[in-house]
Amino acid sequence: MNIAIIIAGGVGNRMGQDIPKQFINVYDKPVLIYTLESFQRHSQIDAIEVVCIEGWENMVQAYANQFNITKLKWIVGAGNSAQESIRNGVYNLEGKVNDNDNIIIHDGIRPLIEPSVLSDVIAKCDEFGNGVTSMPYNEQIFIVNPEDETTTVDYIPRETLRRVATPQAYKFRLLDDKYHEAYEKEIGIYGSAYTNTMMVQLGEKLHFAAGSDKNIKLTTKDDLEMFKSYLKMDKDNWLK
Repeated sequence: MNIAIIIAGGVGNRMGQDIPKQFINVYDKPVLIYTLESFQRHSQIDAIEVVCIEGWENMVQAYANQFNITKLKWIVGAGNSAQESIRNGVYNLEGKVNDNDNIIIHDGIRPLIEPSVLSDVIAKCDEFGNGVTSMPYNEQIFIVNPEDETTTVDYIPRETLRRVATPQAYKFRLLDDKYHEAYEKEIGIYGSAYTNTMMVQLGEKLHFAAGSDKNIKLTTKDDLEMFKSYLKMDKDNWLK
């Protein structure tokens, strides 16, 4: 089985709105529902779990009913960080899924998931035990000179870099074991840590899957305007 964990636990202060950004309405539909619909439509997704900010659980269920998100099986309370939220979602699946099931983790505020990207993440997980969506880094990266922070004398070759985001998929046994290990050892759980960074810190090799420039994360008002622009474009295969 392929089970999606959708992380919708953020407050979204940088968006500057009165409600969490995943619940902002865009053309009469919450951002989170655009995300859930992508997983609902995908033939390989069997079930969905939403990790939700406290107090919004009933709203998630109401929206799911309204927009016919029939694959939604569980709504779990979020934690104080992205890692705690993912951990809560993973732990909730203990006893509900099989060790070899694929668990696809995705940010609720990344609503433009192309079906081919999701398919490739699942395929990589089937083959290697994990798959992480990624893209080449097309800008030059220069290192700040510690002796003068307004200058640089070194750079990182961009061909050695990949931008990694969600969706990312892991076999359930691996995922569950690593979250227990991480919280027992206090490794890979602080700051901006996420599942992928935690896995690497715990010694796991990650496998790159396909990515897409459309897979934007809605963090600021500018991101929201870009999302609206994509929706106004003539529909292509990625929105069907």
